[in-house]
Amino acid sequence: MNLNNGNIFNSLFKTTLIFIVLLFLTRILGKKQMSHLTFFNYVTGITIGSIAANMINDTNTDFLNDFLSLIWWCILTIFFGYIGLKSGTLRSILDAEPTILIKKGKIIKKALKSNHLNMDDLSMLLRKKDIFSFLEVDYAILEPNGNLSVLKKQSQQHIIRKDMNIPTSNINYIPSEIIVDGKIIKHNLLELNLTEEKLKQQLKDYNVNSIEDVFYAEIQSDGTFFIDKI
Repeated sequence: MNLNNGNIFNSLFKTTLIFIVLLFLTRILGKKQMSHLTFFNYVTGITIGSIAANMINDTNTDFLNDFLSLIWWCILTIFFGYIGLKSGTLRSILDAEPTILIKKGKIIKKALKSNHLNMDDLSMLLRKKDIFSFLEVDYAILEPNGNLSVLKKQSQQHIIRKDMNIPTSNINYIPSEIIVDGKIIKHNLLELNLTEEKLKQQLKDYNVNSIEDVFYAEIQSDGTFFIDKI
């Protein structure tokens, strides 16, 4: 088998360039695009991937033209996304709007039909919410990304601490890892407004004299620690 060094180098160059460009574009497009929150995000994301894959695999087309198409598609995505932030009308066109499928316990058949859903589809969406009977549902709303949001009837809702007058405590910290494999996660300490000196002092209360002795440590919401020693 004869290998053309020029073709190999060309393929590696194109792949590397596209990789860098896509990495850069994902940062610009933002987390909403990457999470496919709406149908618009889903379509634009799939198209970007399709164009990039075609640029790598298809050697018969003009790479520069495809590259410009990829950049232009991303510019259009950013542009319409920005307009959507400023215009509620365009946002409803691009992202659609939530649709009420069940209202006050009554199934809205017209809404099911307009969203091309049948009762089996609705039952499946409810089961994903651990709901196996329509009698439990007060409201069910189909979100623009296809997920179902459900408000249960009051008789079916879970009892919370407030209902039982059970005392609650304030959350002082977001549970976060602070030591992994004997090394301090400094950016988490910064977020928690903790210093290394204070951390070491608190670890002594758990009979830990050295950071290197800790395989994993996590601070809990009340300020206590979960520690797994090496």
